[in-house]
Amino acid sequence: MSENSRDFIEPTYLDIIEANTRISQASTFTPLLENHVLNEITGGRILLKAENLQRTGSFKFRGAYNFLSQLNAEERTKGVVAYSSGNHAQGVAAAANLLSIKSTIVMPSDSPKIKLNNTRMLGANIITYNRYTEDREEIANQHVISTGAVLVPPYDHPWTIAGQGTVGLEIASQTENMGIIPDAILVCCGGGGLTAGISTVFAKVSPSTAIYIVEPDGYNDTGLSIQSGERVSNSTDKKSICDSLLIPTPGRLTFKINKKFIKKGLSVSDLEVRKAIFYAWHHLKVVLEPGGAVALAAILNKKIKCDGLNIVVLLSGGNIDLELFTEILKNNNLTKAD
Repeated sequence: MSENSRDFIEPTYLDIIEANTRISQASTFTPLLENHVLNEITGGRILLKAENLQRTGSFKFRGAYNFLSQLNAEERTKGVVAYSSGNHAQGVAAAANLLSIKSTIVMPSDSPKIKLNNTRMLGANIITYNRYTEDREEIANQHVISTGAVLVPPYDHPWTIAGQGTVGLEIASQTENMGIIPDAILVCCGGGGLTAGISTVFAKVSPSTAIYIVEPDGYNDTGLSIQSGERVSNSTDKKSICDSLLIPTPGRLTFKINKKFIKKGLSVSDLEVRKAIFYAWHHLKVVLEPGGAVALAAILNKKIKCDGLNIVVLLSGGNIDLELFTEILKNNNLTKAD
């Protein structure tokens, strides 16, 4: 199958089942955490899907491994290239390392040091760029032209989406074992691949479960696109600590899927995210990066009604630089999130 023909076919529930079979020996079945303090302050039963504990510290490993494991022998020989602010980078680098495939990653020069360093340690070659003045897709495409490497999209591809959708399979299995049906799922959203995968699963197993996306203020392009019915873009000159979610426009394929299933888009401020990171450390004893904390921030700041409901919240990543994490923990004002 050619690249063009496979790029924009919507993955099915069966595709996600097959992806789960491919990645299950390499990925981590992450826990669904519950905290009595969080339940008390929200009035609901809040279940936290801890993808910050996934291999490489985020859900991105799932989609990367599912994608790379389907490459043929010739494609594997030529290697792969990806563009990412850090989590997809680490996922691709780790998957490539496990499958003995050469990888090159195009990353912003201001990516968190932990993400840059971990990607290098996993064996990838890194090309850095200025996220505000240069086009990462153009840089990656030039690498494809010059080397023949296969581009691994961070979200806008059925193989990537199917891999991320395995998070939804795990949530469905875990909540079924608990004897509950989620009333809502809050998903941290950048390009929309995780949302598209989870939505595809729950459209099959529990259509009544409402899917909400959470984005940083100023980068709520998917929420705005859902409202307008077509893809719209944000300005890329805005600043946010949520480096992993700073996508100006939803993906073509991800938006095609998500516009059918998303109930509503929510957004949170950097201050709300900082408080959520502090709350996660203080009460949950887990470490979150800013982009991985936006859904928790939405719950803590009552962006939706929780009373009497069973709500699953994605903790999508935990790759935060020590300097930023230390600064957040030292800020005494954040104790007001208790």
